[in-house]
Amino acid sequence: MSDPLFTDDTPEAPDGLGPTGRPLPAFPPPPPPREGAKKALVIALCNQKGGVGKTTTTINLGAALAETGRRVLLVDFDPQGSLSVGLGVNPHNLDRSIYNLLLGRNVDTADVILPTRTPNLDLLPANIDLSAAEVQLVSEVAREQTLRRVLRPVRNVYDVILIDCAPSLGLLTVNALTAADRVLMPLELEFFALRGIALLTDTIEKVQERLNPDLEILGILGTMFDSRTIHGREVLERAVEAFGDDVFHTVIRRTIKFPETTVAGEPITSYASSSPGAAAYRQLAREVLVRCPGA
Repeated sequence: MSDPLFTDDTPEAPDGLGPTGRPLPAFPPPPPPREGAKKALVIALCNQKGGVGKTTTTINLGAALAETGRRVLLVDFDPQGSLSVGLGVNPHNLDRSIYNLLLGRNVDTADVILPTRTPNLDLLPANIDLSAAEVQLVSEVAREQTLRRVLRPVRNVYDVILIDCAPSLGLLTVNALTAADRVLMPLELEFFALRGIALLTDTIEKVQERLNPDLEILGILGTMFDSRTIHGREVLERAVEAFGDDVFHTVIRRTIKFPETTVAGEPITSYASSSPGAAAYRQLAREVLVRCPGA
């Protein structure tokens, strides 16, 4: 029997309103990937607070985009290696990881990328070695642009690259923001998490001013939502009041299926394809493609 804290069969909002209290638009079926030469859209998933759904969103948004026929690369940029684990990779058994690309001189990005069991979905893995990179990069020239250099050779191979950032605002996260075209901020619908978004937006503005003027906010994604709690509804309402249309219409509800998929080492789109959680990430993929035409 499922824990009631992890149910996702909550009632729909009345009068055609979505969970954010705004009219829920109809997102069209995604167009096919563009033909010809590729130039990947790079999206960093960022929040300095841990446990807000960054890794879950990276895996499942990536898998939902891959279902549309797009080639997707997931970049594990967290020394904990949770993204790698969530796709069935044991970080302790890696011969090479993104650490070798950041600090090595004779390692090709394509040689470190691993295929996953999901068609069109590849992984650039990480492990605890990455924790040393933040210290070692300090003495590097153009240290904030190291990840951009690593990804440059494969941007013409993929349609979308998603970077799962560490829960910090340190040099690794600045690297991710410098390499990205867009930033997606998962927001646990809890009051202290909402306060932390202000610190993150301040960091984003500094990166825009000094390192990456083309960086844009893709949106804020409400996660771990339980519409039965007044607190959850109030935090979502405050987020919409503060950030307006930057808040995605799609909201990810709490469900026991997400922890189960981590153990299974696969996305929810294949583990529980007909579940509400899978439907939510497919809707998010459509919403992302509407916001990023041409991706």
